[in-house]
Amino acid sequence: MLIIPEQLNILRDAIGFAIISAGIAFLWAPLLIKFLYKYNITRKNEFDPTLALGARKSKDGVPIMGGLVVIITVAVLTYLFNWERSFTWVPIGVMLLAALLGGVDDFMNNVRGKKRRVRKIKQVLKLIRVHKDKKQRIWLALTLPWAIVKRASLWLGSHPGKGLHVHERLFMQFLAGGITAWWVYYKLGESWREIHIPFDGYINIGWWIIPIIILCVMFTANAVNIADGMDGLAGGSLIVTFAALMILSWIGGYEEMTYLNATTAGALITYTYFNIKPARFQMGDVGSLGLGALLAINAIVINQMLVLPLIGFLFYIEISTVIIQIAGRYILGRRIFKMAPIHHHFELRGWTEEKTVMRFWIIHAGFVLLGLWIALY
Repeated sequence: MLIIPEQLNILRDAIGFAIISAGIAFLWAPLLIKFLYKYNITRKNEFDPTLALGARKSKDGVPIMGGLVVIITVAVLTYLFNWERSFTWVPIGVMLLAALLGGVDDFMNNVRGKKRRVRKIKQVLKLIRVHKDKKQRIWLALTLPWAIVKRASLWLGSHPGKGLHVHERLFMQFLAGGITAWWVYYKLGESWREIHIPFDGYINIGWWIIPIIILCVMFTANAVNIADGMDGLAGGSLIVTFAALMILSWIGGYEEMTYLNATTAGALITYTYFNIKPARFQMGDVGSLGLGALLAINAIVINQMLVLPLIGFLFYIEISTVIIQIAGRYILGRRIFKMAPIHHHFELRGWTEEKTVMRFWIIHAGFVLLGLWIALY
């Protein structure tokens, strides 16, 4: 590929965005840490199943919502320097919506006093028969299907606590995915209804792109959220992933997305610096859900959705092991892994947290390179 001076300028500017983003995030990260400690926005282990792992106990009291250092830095820098470009406002909006969902969940887990519960279907059926208030009995009967959905959704959430329930999270994630799909299908035009098939060109799938995008955003947001379970694991992996997206955006001629991905990678460098064990803060749902949604939409915009399982390899593997574990529990009646997601499986097998994180980083980087190579065909 012949690189013209204009392309080199874009790459140079993108690297500048990454450096500035990392620098600004580094300047105000200590203020965020102080704020989180001051208002006791810290990890509470009362409902944490990983306490079975001895090393987990030391994480009690570590500030959460550290992902704000990335979310806010990326949003502000994009608004100030990359906002006039038509490609960036929806990705930032979807990122902020998903981050808001995660922030609400983090906040509820900190301030509410009791664990939130969902009624069993037997209890609902009994109330329909015996409740003293006739209007309440009618209401319970009419909303029985929704009660079944809420109860069934608990299968996807291993350990409900004081925060949002699975069905509430899925609804908001569906909304974020729907906004993305609407934008791509109706605003970006016909060419974005084509999916890039590596080695085989493009295929136009028409309106089917809508449910595929919604599923992609929801799945990827949850995948990053699940991978955020060890100090440095999600942050370090996301640096590699967004750096790869920056390269693909640059090669594909998506200037504004090149800058956005570079800005995100830069802010993640600062986050990971403070998140390396022993972590000064943890990402929290506000960061993992927001960045997971941003990862999905950025790959969709540059038409690299099919290589997302490689570009985001670690995250997809993590969520896949959770799905396999759930299937094993309900279908086979036994666990497939010692604990899911898979990083806890290896921890229970005797790997230290540092060993697990570093090996996962290396494996992830290898698959990202494979994804980059395939995406260029």
